[in-house]
Amino acid sequence: MLNISLGPNVLLGLMVVLGVITLYFLRDVKPELARDEDIFFVTISSLYSCILIVHGWRLDPILLFSQLLVILTLLVGGWENIRLRGLVIKIAKLKNKKKN
Repeated sequence: MLNISLGPNVLLGLMVVLGVITLYFLRDVKPELARDEDIFFVTISSLYSCILIVHGWRLDPILLFSQLLVILTLLVGGWENIRLRGLVIKIAKLKNKKKN
């Protein structure tokens, strides 16, 4: 039996899904920023968000708050990682131009 209620757990699950979709479609938008291991992280995060949406109603407030902190930390860290990938590619292009 699935007991899905509309609560903060669904909001957290949707935040994870939004981040995962962004990471997945990064492959199409800017393929030079994509890495092969991104698919692994997309799969694991999708499973995590589904579990959070379906079974998140069991979380008491302190566990829900801890999940919020973990999710925000991962989303900010992922955003920073993607930004740094772009900067590394930009620096590598500048070095190649200087060599030529």
